[in-house]
Amino acid sequence: MSKAPFELVFIPTPAVGHIISTVQLAKLILNKNDLIFVSIYVINFSMHSSKVNAYIDSQSRDNPYPTRLTFVSLPLLPDMFDPFSPTQFTAAIDLHKPFVKQAVEDRVRDGLPKPVGFVLDMFCTSMADIANELSVPSYVYFTSGANLLNFTFFAQSFADDHQEIDPAVEFSRPEFSAVVPGFKNPVTSAAIPAVFQEKNGCELLLGFARKFREMKGILMNTYVELENFGIHALMNGDGKKIPPIYPVGPILELGNTSTGGSDNSKDVSVIQWLDGQPKSSVVFLCFGSMGSFDEEQIKEIAIGLERSGQRYLWALRKPPSSGKVGVPSESEAFLEALPEGFIDRTISGKGKIIAWAPQVEVLAHPAVGGFVLHCGWNSTLESIWFGVPMATWPIYAEQQLNAFELVKELELAIEIRMDYKTDIETQKAGFMVKAEEIEEGIRALMNVDETMRERVKTMSDYGKKALERGGSSYNYLEFFIGDVLSNIS
Repeated sequence: MSKAPFELVFIPTPAVGHIISTVQLAKLILNKNDLIFVSIYVINFSMHSSKVNAYIDSQSRDNPYPTRLTFVSLPLLPDMFDPFSPTQFTAAIDLHKPFVKQAVEDRVRDGLPKPVGFVLDMFCTSMADIANELSVPSYVYFTSGANLLNFTFFAQSFADDHQEIDPAVEFSRPEFSAVVPGFKNPVTSAAIPAVFQEKNGCELLLGFARKFREMKGILMNTYVELENFGIHALMNGDGKKIPPIYPVGPILELGNTSTGGSDNSKDVSVIQWLDGQPKSSVVFLCFGSMGSFDEEQIKEIAIGLERSGQRYLWALRKPPSSGKVGVPSESEAFLEALPEGFIDRTISGKGKIIAWAPQVEVLAHPAVGGFVLHCGWNSTLESIWFGVPMATWPIYAEQQLNAFELVKELELAIEIRMDYKTDIETQKAGFMVKAEEIEEGIRALMNVDETMRERVKTMSDYGKKALERGGSSYNYLEFFIGDVLSNIS
């Protein structure tokens, strides 16, 4: 076998959660084999570009593999599309194909190693066309859990086997329920992400599923011990081709803890406040990089939180300006939405409200006893890593399915809601979660029985051991690298 260096091309979706996960996976691979080079091609969308570029700049400055890990920034396209439209989003990804091909060819011409594989984000699989033109195999990096991949393959098989039925309409029926490979419980309409219940979004995801089946392998940010049932289902197929599965997670960034919008002085202030709280006494509320609520819902959260009597740390983000699509504010807490007198009654020594939290540092702090979260996959894995029990409040994307898995399948979380779904453009949901439900959920979370607390701790230990030499994820990453080496002539 050749001892010459070789390169893997990574193309992540241009959103911070996907970029961070991709960079951490690349570092794990580079740490495994000194002959591997990695180039990460950074697609720039104006909505995310400042945050993505700030992260890439920080990684470039502190690059532990300066000669083997390269970030290739692609040209910024003008604002010609709606980033929340599934079809326009993928069209914008496709517009970058010529840039990727040219950049790869330029790097090879400059004497850098020729790529032997493309590792494509789950939403960038159309870039496999470029890999095919270069006679290079493609792999998928699936940044979510096995639950979503199983449901995506199920949905695609359902659509192919029932061509007379519109799957989006079927999945939207309130009475819909199906036995889905990889799930112990029937999956109901309430647990199905909204994108599968909208025609364009559903068709797009079915197209992704078909593309996944064409790949040489699927890397997944999960681990066997966490999603054993779901991973087993994927490895045994659904009667149609599923490529080799490589569960290599949990892929987390634990070193750079401030990946949000807060500056270091604010991070220090948060941790100093937590230092003054009793062990496991604080409930942490944080709803991700795109999560925010309107004033009416915030008032209900505040009332429920106050009635619960719990100490709290609340990342309360101001939503985009009325009528505008965008990312919630990371510098300004939405204090004006709070009920009159709430801060005076609860903030003194017992609560703290911020716009953005250094989430990893917060979850690692012994004062934190529970996490009310949106069930984004990165946040879910972080909470499990630090052994913090969760209360589910999904908002968008695949989060309803994650909540369903956490509560019903894995019993690692308390339910506030599993079926909450917002329109990401309007930030509106179909119903209001009332203060009574919130109070009850927070009380249940902070008084969770020892059985669940021990279950979360055990899963945390399994995740750490999975990454160690001889662990399940360590071994699957070795298998993946072995497959990549087989591509070398």
